[in-house]
Amino acid sequence: MKTIKWPKDFDLIRHDTSGYNVVGVKKKSDPLYKEFLIAFEKDPESREAVALALAVQKKYALGIGDSETPLADKDGNQAFQVGRHFSRTRETVPDVIHVSPYLRTRETLRHLTRGWPALEVVPIYEEERVREQEHGLSLIYNDWRVFHVMHPDQRRLRALQGPYWYRYPQGENVPDVRDRVRSYMTTIVREFAGKRVLVITHHLTILSIRANQERWDALKFIDCDENNKPINCGVTTYRGEHGGSNGRLVLKDYNQKHYI
Repeated sequence: MKTIKWPKDFDLIRHDTSGYNVVGVKKKSDPLYKEFLIAFEKDPESREAVALALAVQKKYALGIGDSETPLADKDGNQAFQVGRHFSRTRETVPDVIHVSPYLRTRETLRHLTRGWPALEVVPIYEEERVREQEHGLSLIYNDWRVFHVMHPDQRRLRALQGPYWYRYPQGENVPDVRDRVRSYMTTIVREFAGKRVLVITHHLTILSIRANQERWDALKFIDCDENNKPINCGVTTYRGEHGGSNGRLVLKDYNQKHYI
């Protein structure tokens, strides 16, 4: 039987809950942040909005780069449980693991391996092309609305272009991420046909891989990002199947939760 060009198994796992994810949840219930949101909607260029934006920035800025953002739970319990699940349900381990070089993905892999010790023998490669979207200058503010209050021209530009096409200063837009994961998938086809591949990555990277494989347009991408984005430690699984001249990579599961 002809060998297909795709991996036999292709599993994508988003990182465990990060410090940034926790801050995002805390802000939603903070009276200061709620007051800021009201001022932002009323007039993002008002003195009140600017003052509140600065207060939010001071209170919630992590003070570290995105690549060094740690997990919120030092024990990585979500990742550990996913590893335990796979140790019971998977008969074989991956042939290779690709992990984003960011701290939170590397820590996720470490705790995943605690739950699935058989991973210790699997070759691991840090893969920069599956890193998170780069948010450039906005990282200083740790909140896109705060950033747009302090940089009104950027707010106006995003309003004109929309969230899909807008590129953060010194950062990336969604098509930039889709381009680099498209390059990554050429490596998968060239070097890992018929193999089992496990990828520890980020939410926008997972969506970009899906978008490229399934030919999403901008509207479909935005809809999924807003309404059905990958959860922390959610598992997305593709299977390589025979069909056509080169086989096909078929989505079997999306965003599966294997922890309590």
